[in-house]
Amino acid sequence: MSWIEDAVFYNIYPLGFCGAGKNKDNSVAYRLDKIYEWLPHMKELGVTALVFNPIFESTSHGYDTKDYYTIDCRLGDNESFKKICRSLHENGIRVLLDGVFNHVGREFRAFADVRRNLQNSPYCSWFKNINFVGDSPYGDHFSYEGWAGNYDLVKLNLQNQSVVDHLLGAVQMWIEEFDIDGLRLDAADCIDDDFFRQLRGFCKSKKCDFWLYGEIIHGDYNRWANQEMLDSVTNYECYKGLYSSHNDHNYFEIAHSLERQFGKNGICKDLYTYNFADNHDVNRIGSVVKDRDHLCNIHTLLYTMPGAPSIYYGSEWGIEGVRTKESDFDLRPCLDMDKIPNPDNVLYDHLKKLGRIRQELSALKNGSFENVVIKNEQLVIRRKNSEQTVYSVLNLSNEEQWIEFPVDGCGVLTDVLNESSAFDCNNYVKLAVPPCSSRILVLSKDKDEEEESAGLLD
Repeated sequence: MSWIEDAVFYNIYPLGFCGAGKNKDNSVAYRLDKIYEWLPHMKELGVTALVFNPIFESTSHGYDTKDYYTIDCRLGDNESFKKICRSLHENGIRVLLDGVFNHVGREFRAFADVRRNLQNSPYCSWFKNINFVGDSPYGDHFSYEGWAGNYDLVKLNLQNQSVVDHLLGAVQMWIEEFDIDGLRLDAADCIDDDFFRQLRGFCKSKKCDFWLYGEIIHGDYNRWANQEMLDSVTNYECYKGLYSSHNDHNYFEIAHSLERQFGKNGICKDLYTYNFADNHDVNRIGSVVKDRDHLCNIHTLLYTMPGAPSIYYGSEWGIEGVRTKESDFDLRPCLDMDKIPNPDNVLYDHLKKLGRIRQELSALKNGSFENVVIKNEQLVIRRKNSEQTVYSVLNLSNEEQWIEFPVDGCGVLTDVLNESSAFDCNNYVKLAVPPCSSRILVLSKDKDEEEESAGLLD
Protein backbone atom coordinates (compact mmCIF):
# COMPACT_ATOMS: atom_id res chain seq x y z
CA MET A 1 0.00 0.00 0.00
CA SER A 2 1.34 3.43 -0.94
CA TRP A 3 1.78 6.02 1.81
CA ILE A 4 -0.77 8.20 0.04
CA GLU A 5 -3.63 6.00 1.25
CA ASP A 6 -2.74 6.93 4.83
CA ALA A 7 -2.26 10.59 4.02
CA VAL A 8 -3.90 13.45 5.85
CA PHE A 9 -2.37 16.59 4.37
CA TYR A 10 -1.65 19.92 5.99
CA ASN A 11 -0.90 22.83 3.66
CA ILE A 12 0.85 26.10 4.49
CA TYR A 13 1.77 29.15 2.45
CA PRO A 14 5.15 29.76 4.12
CA LEU A 15 5.73 33.44 3.34
CA GLY A 16 2.34 34.30 4.80
CA PHE A 17 2.41 31.76 7.62
CA CYS A 18 5.75 33.16 8.78
CA GLY A 19 4.86 36.83 8.31
CA ALA A 20 7.70 37.25 5.83
CA GLY A 21 6.15 40.13 3.94
CA LYS A 22 6.01 40.83 0.23
CA ASN A 23 9.40 42.45 -0.16
CA LYS A 24 12.85 41.52 1.06
CA ASP A 25 16.20 43.01 2.06
CA ASN A 26 18.12 39.81 1.16
CA SER A 27 19.11 39.14 4.75
CA VAL A 28 18.54 35.61 6.07
CA ALA A 29 15.76 35.26 8.66
CA TYR A 30 14.94 31.82 10.05
CA ARG A 31 11.20 32.39 10.16
CA LEU A 32 10.30 28.91 8.91
CA ASP A 33 11.71 27.43 12.11
CA LYS A 34 8.25 28.33 13.41
CA ILE A 35 7.27 24.90 12.07
CA TYR A 36 8.76 23.30 15.18
CA GLU A 37 6.13 25.00 17.35
CA TRP A 38 3.37 23.60 15.14
CA LEU A 39 4.57 20.01 15.04
CA PRO A 40 2.56 18.84 18.10
CA HIS A 41 -0.49 20.56 16.64
CA MET A 42 -0.15 18.78 13.31
CA LYS A 43 0.32 15.44 15.02
CA GLU A 44 -2.78 16.06 17.14
CA LEU A 45 -4.74 16.54 13.91
CA GLY A 46 -3.40 13.25 12.56
CA VAL A 47 -1.40 14.97 9.81
CA THR A 48 0.94 12.65 7.90
CA ALA A 49 2.10 14.95 5.07
CA LEU A 50 2.89 18.67 4.87
CA VAL A 51 2.66 20.63 1.61
CA PHE A 52 4.77 23.78 1.48
CA ASN A 53 3.62 26.35 -1.06
CA PRO A 54 6.63 28.17 -2.61
CA ILE A 55 9.83 28.11 -0.60
CA PHE A 56 12.32 28.71 -3.43
CA GLU A 57 14.15 32.03 -3.53
CA SER A 58 11.78 34.53 -5.12
CA THR A 59 11.31 38.24 -5.66
CA SER A 60 7.98 38.79 -3.95
CA HIS A 61 5.12 36.33 -3.39
CA GLY A 62 6.95 33.05 -4.00
CA TYR A 63 5.59 32.20 -7.43
CA ASP A 64 8.10 34.55 -9.09
CA THR A 65 11.06 32.20 -8.64
CA LYS A 66 14.57 33.60 -8.62
CA ASP A 67 16.53 30.44 -7.75
CA TYR A 68 15.17 26.88 -7.70
CA TYR A 69 18.16 25.62 -5.74
CA THR A 70 17.88 27.91 -2.70
CA ILE A 71 15.40 28.47 0.14
CA ASP A 72 13.95 31.98 0.19
CA CYS A 73 16.12 33.97 2.59
CA ARG A 74 12.98 35.33 4.29
CA LEU A 75 12.34 31.77 5.48
CA GLY A 76 15.85 30.59 6.30
CA ASP A 77 18.54 28.80 4.34
CA ASN A 78 19.10 25.33 2.93
CA GLU A 79 20.72 24.03 6.10
CA SER A 80 17.86 25.20 8.32
CA PHE A 81 15.34 23.63 5.96
CA LYS A 82 17.23 20.33 5.99
CA LYS A 83 16.76 20.25 9.76
CA ILE A 84 13.06 21.02 9.36
CA CYS A 85 12.63 18.19 6.85
CA ARG A 86 14.51 15.81 9.12
CA SER A 87 12.33 16.72 12.09
CA LEU A 88 9.13 16.32 10.09
CA HIS A 89 10.21 12.90 8.89
CA GLU A 90 11.16 11.85 12.42
CA ASN A 91 7.61 12.75 13.44
CA GLY A 92 6.04 10.70 10.68
CA ILE A 93 5.21 13.64 8.42
CA ARG A 94 6.18 13.57 4.77
CA VAL A 95 7.33 16.69 2.92
CA LEU A 96 6.01 18.00 -0.40
CA LEU A 97 7.13 21.19 -2.15
CA ASP A 98 5.38 23.47 -4.62
CA GLY A 99 7.00 22.94 -8.02
CA VAL A 100 6.50 26.24 -9.83
CA PHE A 101 7.89 25.09 -13.18
CA ASN A 102 5.63 26.91 -15.60
CA HIS A 103 7.13 30.37 -15.05
CA VAL A 104 9.82 32.31 -13.19
CA GLY A 105 10.30 35.83 -11.88
CA ARG A 106 12.06 38.59 -13.77
CA GLU A 107 15.08 38.26 -11.45
CA PHE A 108 15.63 34.62 -12.45
CA ARG A 109 19.29 34.44 -13.49
CA ALA A 110 18.73 33.37 -17.10
CA PHE A 111 16.08 36.00 -17.71
CA ALA A 112 18.21 38.69 -16.10
CA ASP A 113 20.91 37.73 -18.61
CA VAL A 114 18.48 38.23 -21.49
CA ARG A 115 17.57 41.64 -20.12
CA ARG A 116 21.24 42.62 -20.04
CA ASN A 117 22.47 41.07 -23.26
CA LEU A 118 19.34 40.91 -25.40
CA GLN A 119 19.89 38.81 -28.56
CA ASN A 120 23.41 37.97 -27.43
CA SER A 121 22.21 36.10 -24.36
CA PRO A 122 22.64 32.31 -24.53
CA TYR A 123 19.33 32.02 -22.65
CA CYS A 124 16.97 33.55 -25.20
CA SER A 125 15.54 30.13 -26.02
CA TRP A 126 14.76 29.44 -22.35
CA PHE A 127 11.60 31.55 -22.50
CA LYS A 128 8.38 31.45 -24.48
CA ASN A 129 7.83 33.77 -27.41
CA ILE A 130 10.72 36.17 -26.94
CA ASN A 131 10.64 38.73 -29.74
CA PHE A 132 13.20 41.51 -30.10
CA VAL A 133 10.76 43.84 -31.80
CA GLY A 134 8.94 46.26 -29.54
CA ASP A 135 9.04 46.62 -25.75
CA SER A 136 7.57 44.69 -22.85
CA PRO A 137 5.20 46.32 -20.32
CA TYR A 138 8.29 46.65 -18.08
CA GLY A 139 10.19 48.63 -20.70
CA ASP A 140 12.46 45.80 -21.87
CA HIS A 141 13.57 46.16 -25.47
CA PHE A 142 11.88 42.89 -26.33
CA SER A 143 8.56 41.16 -25.69
CA TYR A 144 7.87 37.78 -24.10
CA GLU A 145 5.01 35.64 -22.81
CA GLY A 146 3.88 36.12 -19.24
CA TRP A 147 1.72 33.55 -17.51
CA ALA A 148 -1.95 34.54 -17.84
CA GLY A 149 -0.87 38.01 -18.95
CA ASN A 150 1.23 38.61 -15.82
CA TYR A 151 4.58 39.86 -17.08
CA ASP A 152 6.26 39.51 -13.69
CA LEU A 153 5.78 35.76 -14.27
CA VAL A 154 7.92 34.85 -17.28
CA LYS A 155 6.82 31.65 -19.01
CA LEU A 156 9.53 29.03 -19.41
CA ASN A 157 10.08 27.13 -22.64
CA LEU A 158 9.75 23.57 -21.38
CA GLN A 159 10.49 22.22 -24.85
CA ASN A 160 14.09 23.35 -24.37
CA GLN A 161 16.01 20.45 -22.84
CA SER A 162 18.42 22.82 -21.09
CA VAL A 163 15.48 24.27 -19.16
CA VAL A 164 14.20 20.81 -18.32
CA ASP A 165 17.65 19.72 -17.15
CA HIS A 166 17.90 22.80 -14.91
CA LEU A 167 14.56 21.99 -13.28
CA LEU A 168 15.27 18.28 -12.91
CA GLY A 169 18.62 19.14 -11.38
CA ALA A 170 16.79 21.13 -8.72
CA VAL A 171 14.35 18.29 -8.08
CA GLN A 172 17.27 15.89 -7.74
CA MET A 173 18.87 18.15 -5.14
CA TRP A 174 15.66 18.42 -3.11
CA ILE A 175 15.20 14.65 -3.18
CA GLU A 176 18.79 13.67 -2.42
CA GLU A 177 19.66 16.35 0.13
CA PHE A 178 16.27 17.00 1.75
CA ASP A 179 14.52 13.66 1.15
CA ILE A 180 11.32 15.33 -0.04
CA ASP A 181 8.43 13.00 -0.80
CA GLY A 182 6.53 14.77 -3.56
CA LEU A 183 5.68 17.87 -5.53
CA ARG A 184 2.62 19.98 -6.15
CA LEU A 185 2.83 21.15 -9.78
CA ASP A 186 1.63 24.73 -10.06
CA ALA A 187 -0.44 25.72 -13.13
CA ALA A 188 -0.28 22.13 -14.33
CA ASP A 189 -2.78 22.71 -17.13
CA CYS A 190 -0.28 25.08 -18.80
CA ILE A 191 2.68 22.69 -18.76
CA ASP A 192 3.82 20.50 -21.65
CA ASP A 193 2.89 16.84 -21.37
CA ASP A 194 6.39 15.76 -22.33
CA PHE A 195 7.82 17.64 -19.38
CA PHE A 196 5.54 15.75 -17.02
CA ARG A 197 6.59 12.46 -18.62
CA GLN A 198 10.25 13.29 -18.04
CA LEU A 199 9.54 14.54 -14.53
CA ARG A 200 7.65 11.38 -13.58
CA GLY A 201 10.32 9.03 -14.88
CA PHE A 202 13.05 11.03 -13.19
CA CYS A 203 11.34 11.27 -9.80
CA LYS A 204 10.24 7.64 -9.66
CA SER A 205 13.79 6.56 -10.50
CA LYS A 206 15.01 8.50 -7.47
CA LYS A 207 12.21 7.54 -5.10
CA CYS A 208 9.66 4.98 -6.22
CA ASP A 209 6.86 6.29 -3.99
CA PHE A 210 7.44 9.95 -4.88
CA TRP A 211 4.02 11.59 -5.36
CA LEU A 212 3.22 14.17 -8.04
CA TYR A 213 -0.03 16.08 -8.10
CA GLY A 214 -1.03 18.95 -10.34
CA GLU A 215 -3.04 22.09 -9.83
CA ILE A 216 -5.96 21.45 -12.18
CA ILE A 217 -9.18 23.46 -11.97
CA HIS A 218 -11.19 22.28 -15.00
CA GLY A 219 -11.25 19.34 -17.38
CA ASP A 220 -10.88 15.58 -17.31
CA TYR A 221 -8.43 14.82 -14.52
CA ASN A 222 -7.21 11.71 -16.36
CA ARG A 223 -5.77 14.03 -18.98
CA TRP A 224 -2.98 14.86 -16.51
CA ALA A 225 -3.12 12.08 -13.92
CA ASN A 226 -2.27 8.76 -15.53
CA GLN A 227 0.47 6.14 -15.74
CA GLU A 228 2.70 8.38 -17.87
CA MET A 229 2.38 11.78 -16.20
CA LEU A 230 1.15 12.84 -12.76
CA ASP A 231 -0.18 10.68 -9.94
CA SER A 232 -3.05 12.98 -9.02
CA VAL A 233 -4.67 16.40 -9.25
CA THR A 234 -6.37 18.99 -7.07
CA ASN A 235 -10.06 18.06 -6.90
CA TYR A 236 -11.64 21.44 -7.61
CA GLU A 237 -14.93 19.90 -8.71
CA CYS A 238 -15.59 18.45 -5.27
CA TYR A 239 -14.10 21.51 -3.55
CA LYS A 240 -16.95 23.53 -5.04
CA GLY A 241 -19.53 20.86 -4.29
CA LEU A 242 -18.50 20.55 -0.66
CA TYR A 243 -19.45 24.10 0.24
CA SER A 244 -22.20 24.87 -2.29
CA SER A 245 -24.19 21.72 -1.53
CA HIS A 246 -24.40 22.93 2.06
CA ASN A 247 -25.01 26.56 1.19
CA ASP A 248 -27.83 25.60 -1.18
CA HIS A 249 -29.19 22.76 0.99
CA ASN A 250 -28.70 20.50 -2.00
CA TYR A 251 -26.74 17.32 -1.36
CA PHE A 252 -27.59 16.24 -4.90
CA GLU A 253 -24.74 18.45 -6.15
CA ILE A 254 -21.90 16.83 -4.23
CA ALA A 255 -23.50 13.40 -4.64
CA HIS A 256 -23.48 13.87 -8.42
CA SER A 257 -19.80 14.85 -8.42
CA LEU A 258 -18.83 11.95 -6.18
CA GLU A 259 -20.75 9.47 -8.35
CA ARG A 260 -19.33 10.92 -11.55
CA GLN A 261 -15.80 10.68 -10.21
CA PHE A 262 -15.76 7.63 -7.94
CA GLY A 263 -18.91 5.59 -8.50
CA LYS A 264 -19.05 2.18 -10.17
CA ASN A 265 -18.39 3.75 -13.57
CA GLY A 266 -16.63 6.81 -12.21
CA ILE A 267 -14.09 8.50 -14.46
CA CYS A 268 -11.69 9.03 -11.54
CA LYS A 269 -12.21 5.86 -9.54
CA ASP A 270 -8.63 4.77 -10.23
CA LEU A 271 -7.22 8.14 -9.05
CA TYR A 272 -6.39 9.17 -5.52
CA THR A 273 -7.36 12.83 -5.71
CA TYR A 274 -6.06 15.63 -3.51
CA ASN A 275 -9.22 16.89 -1.76
CA PHE A 276 -9.62 20.20 0.07
CA ALA A 277 -12.16 22.68 1.43
CA ASP A 278 -9.94 25.71 0.76
CA ASN A 279 -6.39 26.70 -0.12
CA HIS A 280 -4.13 29.72 -0.68
CA ASP A 281 -5.95 30.70 -3.91
CA VAL A 282 -9.60 30.61 -2.80
CA ASN A 283 -11.65 32.20 -0.06
CA ARG A 284 -11.45 30.51 3.32
CA ILE A 285 -14.16 27.93 3.93
CA GLY A 286 -15.01 29.85 7.12
CA SER A 287 -15.97 32.83 4.94
CA VAL A 288 -17.61 30.89 2.11
CA VAL A 289 -20.06 28.82 4.15
CA LYS A 290 -23.34 30.60 4.84
CA ASP A 291 -24.06 28.70 8.05
CA ARG A 292 -20.98 27.91 10.13
CA ASP A 293 -22.88 25.05 11.76
CA HIS A 294 -22.23 23.20 8.48
CA LEU A 295 -18.44 23.30 8.80
CA CYS A 296 -18.31 19.98 10.64
CA ASN A 297 -20.41 18.20 8.01
CA ILE A 298 -18.28 19.63 5.22
CA HIS A 299 -15.21 18.14 6.82
CA THR A 300 -16.90 14.82 7.56
CA LEU A 301 -17.46 14.51 3.82
CA LEU A 302 -13.91 15.66 3.09
CA TYR A 303 -12.47 12.91 5.31
CA THR A 304 -14.78 10.10 4.23
CA MET A 305 -14.96 10.63 0.45
CA PRO A 306 -12.42 8.88 -1.82
CA GLY A 307 -9.00 10.52 -2.03
CA ALA A 308 -6.76 12.26 0.47
CA PRO A 309 -8.04 15.13 2.67
CA SER A 310 -6.05 18.33 3.10
CA ILE A 311 -6.41 21.13 5.66
CA TYR A 312 -5.15 24.63 4.85
CA TYR A 313 -3.41 26.14 7.86
CA GLY A 314 -5.83 27.98 10.14
CA SER A 315 -8.96 26.50 8.61
CA GLU A 316 -8.99 23.80 11.27
CA TRP A 317 -10.29 26.63 13.46
CA GLY A 318 -12.55 28.00 10.73
CA ILE A 319 -10.68 31.30 10.40
CA GLU A 320 -11.98 33.71 7.79
CA GLY A 321 -10.34 35.33 4.78
CA VAL A 322 -11.52 36.69 1.44
CA ARG A 323 -9.42 37.60 -1.59
CA THR A 324 -9.76 40.97 -3.27
CA LYS A 325 -9.10 42.12 -6.83
CA GLU A 326 -5.78 43.51 -5.65
CA SER A 327 -4.51 40.89 -3.20
CA ASP A 328 -4.62 37.36 -1.81
CA PHE A 329 -3.04 38.60 1.41
CA ASP A 330 -6.05 37.84 3.62
CA LEU A 331 -5.98 34.21 2.48
CA ARG A 332 -2.36 33.83 3.57
CA PRO A 333 -2.03 35.37 7.04
CA CYS A 334 0.68 35.10 9.63
CA LEU A 335 -0.65 32.85 12.38
CA ASP A 336 0.65 32.29 15.88
CA MET A 337 -0.56 29.27 17.76
CA ASP A 338 -1.60 31.27 20.82
CA LYS A 339 -3.28 34.07 18.84
CA ILE A 340 -5.70 32.34 16.47
CA PRO A 341 -8.47 34.82 15.59
CA ASN A 342 -11.90 33.66 16.84
CA PRO A 343 -11.04 29.97 16.89
CA ASP A 344 -13.87 27.48 16.36
CA ASN A 345 -12.82 24.84 18.86
CA VAL A 346 -15.83 22.64 18.08
CA LEU A 347 -14.58 22.32 14.50
CA TYR A 348 -11.04 21.74 15.70
CA ASP A 349 -12.13 18.90 18.02
CA HIS A 350 -14.18 17.44 15.17
CA LEU A 351 -11.12 17.39 12.92
CA LYS A 352 -9.05 15.66 15.59
CA LYS A 353 -11.67 12.91 15.68
CA LEU A 354 -11.78 12.70 11.89
CA GLY A 355 -8.00 12.40 11.70
CA ARG A 356 -8.00 9.47 14.07
CA ILE A 357 -10.98 7.79 12.43
CA ARG A 358 -9.42 8.02 8.99
CA GLN A 359 -6.24 6.37 10.22
CA GLU A 360 -8.20 3.55 11.85
CA LEU A 361 -10.67 2.72 9.07
CA SER A 362 -9.17 1.06 6.01
CA ALA A 363 -12.42 1.40 4.04
CA LEU A 364 -12.02 5.19 4.12
CA LYS A 365 -8.56 4.85 2.61
CA ASN A 366 -9.17 2.43 -0.23
CA GLY A 367 -12.79 1.33 -0.20
CA SER A 368 -15.21 1.55 -3.10
CA PHE A 369 -17.74 4.38 -3.16
CA GLU A 370 -21.52 4.35 -3.43
CA ASN A 371 -24.27 6.88 -2.83
CA VAL A 372 -26.88 5.10 -0.69
CA VAL A 373 -29.36 7.89 0.11
CA ILE A 374 -29.54 11.30 -1.55
CA LYS A 375 -31.97 13.97 -0.41
CA ASN A 376 -31.71 17.74 -0.40
CA GLU A 377 -30.68 17.82 3.26
CA GLN A 378 -29.59 14.25 3.95
CA LEU A 379 -26.88 12.11 2.41
CA VAL A 380 -25.62 8.59 3.08
CA ILE A 381 -22.50 7.28 1.36
CA ARG A 382 -20.87 3.88 1.66
CA ARG A 383 -17.17 3.01 1.57
CA LYS A 384 -16.39 -0.68 1.37
CA ASN A 385 -13.37 -2.92 0.97
CA SER A 386 -12.74 -6.59 1.66
CA GLU A 387 -12.24 -5.89 5.37
CA GLN A 388 -14.82 -3.31 6.26
CA THR A 389 -18.01 -1.42 5.43
CA VAL A 390 -18.44 2.18 6.59
CA TYR A 391 -21.40 4.52 6.17
CA SER A 392 -21.22 8.29 6.43
CA VAL A 393 -24.61 9.73 7.31
CA LEU A 394 -25.10 13.49 7.08
CA ASN A 395 -27.96 15.80 8.01
CA LEU A 396 -27.67 19.49 7.14
CA SER A 397 -31.19 20.32 8.30
CA ASN A 398 -31.62 22.56 11.36
CA GLU A 399 -33.81 19.86 12.86
CA GLU A 400 -33.23 16.26 13.89
CA GLN A 401 -34.02 13.87 11.06
CA TRP A 402 -34.73 10.15 10.93
CA ILE A 403 -32.75 8.57 8.12
CA GLU A 404 -33.35 5.05 6.86
CA PHE A 405 -31.20 3.10 4.43
CA PRO A 406 -30.27 -0.45 3.38
CA VAL A 407 -27.26 -2.09 5.02
CA ASP A 408 -24.97 -4.84 3.71
CA GLY A 409 -26.07 -7.57 6.12
CA CYS A 410 -27.09 -7.97 9.73
CA GLY A 411 -25.24 -6.88 12.84
CA VAL A 412 -24.44 -3.62 14.57
CA LEU A 413 -23.56 -0.18 13.21
CA THR A 414 -21.18 1.60 15.59
CA ASP A 415 -20.93 5.37 15.35
CA VAL A 416 -17.21 6.01 15.85
CA LEU A 417 -17.72 9.78 15.53
CA ASN A 418 -20.21 10.10 18.39
CA GLU A 419 -19.25 8.19 21.53
CA SER A 420 -19.59 4.81 19.82
CA SER A 421 -23.39 4.83 19.76
CA ALA A 422 -24.63 1.47 18.45
CA PHE A 423 -27.56 0.64 16.16
CA ASP A 424 -28.83 -2.85 15.42
CA CYS A 425 -29.40 -3.53 11.75
CA ASN A 426 -30.94 -6.31 9.72
CA ASN A 427 -30.20 -5.45 6.09
CA TYR A 428 -31.79 -2.11 6.95
CA VAL A 429 -31.57 0.59 9.61
CA LYS A 430 -33.49 3.68 10.68
CA LEU A 431 -31.76 6.12 12.98
CA ALA A 432 -31.95 9.70 14.18
CA VAL A 433 -29.33 12.24 13.20
CA PRO A 434 -29.20 15.51 15.17
CA PRO A 435 -29.39 18.85 13.32
CA CYS A 436 -26.33 19.91 11.30
CA SER A 437 -24.41 16.79 12.20
CA SER A 438 -23.09 13.50 10.91
CA ARG A 439 -22.43 9.93 11.89
CA ILE A 440 -19.66 7.59 10.74
CA LEU A 441 -20.97 4.05 11.14
CA VAL A 442 -18.86 0.91 11.03
CA LEU A 443 -20.71 -2.32 10.28
CA SER A 444 -19.84 -5.15 12.67
CA LYS A 445 -21.29 -8.62 12.21
CA ASP A 446 -20.22 -10.15 15.51
CA LYS A 447 -19.57 -9.06 19.08
CA ASP A 448 -15.78 -8.96 18.75
CA GLU A 449 -16.01 -6.67 15.76
CA GLU A 450 -18.50 -4.47 17.60
CA GLU A 451 -16.16 -4.08 20.57
CA GLU A 452 -13.25 -3.31 18.25
CA SER A 453 -15.25 -0.55 16.52
CA ALA A 454 -16.41 0.86 19.85
CA GLY A 455 -12.78 1.09 20.95
CA LEU A 456 -11.75 3.43 18.14
CA LEU A 457 -12.33 6.58 20.14
CA ASP A 458 -11.57 5.26 23.62
